[in-house]
Amino acid sequence: MENKTSKYFKYAIGEIFLVVIGILIALQINNWNQERQLQNEEKIILKNIHTEFLENKVALKLGVEENNQGCKASIALMNLVGQKREHILQHNLDSLMYVMLETGSFRPSENTISDLLQSGKLQLLQNEDLKNLLYKWTRTLKKTDVSYSRVELKIDNELIPYLSKHYSMKDIDMHGVLQWKSKTLLNIDKLYIFEDIQFENIIDDYLYRVKSASNNLKQLEIIIDAIIKETE
Repeated sequence: MENKTSKYFKYAIGEIFLVVIGILIALQINNWNQERQLQNEEKIILKNIHTEFLENKVALKLGVEENNQGCKASIALMNLVGQKREHILQHNLDSLMYVMLETGSFRPSENTISDLLQSGKLQLLQNEDLKNLLYKWTRTLKKTDVSYSRVELKIDNELIPYLSKHYSMKDIDMHGVLQWKSKTLLNIDKLYIFEDIQFENIIDDYLYRVKSASNNLKQLEIIIDAIIKETE
């Protein structure tokens, strides 16, 4: 009886040991599977981020070009303030006015980043530098939106109202989507604004805001290049 009991006890211990080993192996396999799934999901996220920011880089390039053209036109108009009329007439004022008002915008794709932030999947990224870059991107993009909003407010609240009183919007819109075939028939002194301190002050503040947007775009450009590099 003692021998049978001992054998039975050893057998039971062995069975328990095998069950425990089986459970541990199953858990390990399950952990491997979960880890592999997370790694695959991370690879998909990295690919989506990379693709999205390649597109954003193209959009940013266009935004920078429009902003630069607007800056150059604003500076050219500022340099004409106080000049002799003969000198002012040597420039295409209507074209400069149009380009000045078209400082562009930057509307990047944010689908991947928004999904990551809302779902909490941003924590799946193992690259801490990349996560910090994405947070920095979000903060800088908000600053850029604010700077562009300030530009638009200046245009809508001061620049357009001023030009509507002292210039011809029709002549400006000849270079835009309206594409008027002839200039205004009204007899107005379009050169008066270059003798008016109010116009100079408006353009000065407007250019300050456009430059602020330009500086934010440059920061975004650096961040985009870094994110693309980290997700290659």
